[in-house]
Amino acid sequence: MKILFAGTPSIAVTVLGGLVNLGHNVVGVLTREDSISGRKQIKTASPVADFATLKGIPVIKSNKLDTSALAQIQDLEADLAIVVAYGSILRRDALDLLPQGWFNLHFSLLPKYRGAAPVQHALLNGESETGVSLFQIDEGLDTGKIVGQLATKIEPDEDAGRLLQRLAHLGLTLLSEKLPHIYSGMHTLEPQVGQESKAPKINRLDARLDFSKDAETLHNQVRAMNPEPMAWVTVAGDGLRIIASRPCAGESKLPPGSVVRTDQAPMVVCSNSTYLELLEVQPAGKKPMTGAEWIRGQQKLEAFD
Repeated sequence: MKILFAGTPSIAVTVLGGLVNLGHNVVGVLTREDSISGRKQIKTASPVADFATLKGIPVIKSNKLDTSALAQIQDLEADLAIVVAYGSILRRDALDLLPQGWFNLHFSLLPKYRGAAPVQHALLNGESETGVSLFQIDEGLDTGKIVGQLATKIEPDEDAGRLLQRLAHLGLTLLSEKLPHIYSGMHTLEPQVGQESKAPKINRLDARLDFSKDAETLHNQVRAMNPEPMAWVTVAGDGLRIIASRPCAGESKLPPGSVVRTDQAPMVVCSNSTYLELLEVQPAGKKPMTGAEWIRGQQKLEAFD
């Protein structure tokens, strides 16, 4: 059975590499076009494109699946496609190209968290469980019928990067279980059941901490934003990334955002008699450091901007 793999970021490489290592016949890769990145604004191929090139797998680069891209896909004579974070909605003319269809591996238990950032939104909402869903793609946004799902508990201090990597491996397990059924045409397709929710793309403004909220909410925000775009605050007009934190209970008459110095990491006053302990931070233009190391250099800091 010939597989077209569609994906773009590094997390998709985890799944693609797993499929290749398991002996599945990946005849081509569809990924987004090279993008400008880094301080030097260099045009860079996607991680999936780099991996495919290294393995000698043909690469199709397209953001919109125009006539040229569709012709290249057709020339591969693939039977089906596996999609992992490709980054574009597929039109009907693309969906009709492959005889056995297009299947998406999505990092949530659908219909919860349909959209581009399911892992981040699950963490933002303090979920204790998530999972992966394999579904056949239709013309909607993550609305297709389910082939299979696997659930997993979210660890209390797990951030988005670690959780996403773990879900990618869980997704490989699901694919290993379900692909033989898809190959033989013996798979089942079940409608999505349950309360629908959305998970739109996160931007940098979503990552700014507001200390008028309680510490548990802010801690979940820190977890959700690591590694991208990273939670942040401002100190004397400069940005400070918050990489790791811990919520604590306590009493304070100081206003939210006030910094309380301790022998260890600094504590920031939040609402509802809570504190957010800053375990690891990164000042603008500097390397990550512990909160204790950072606060020693902030002799006059009493509160965040």
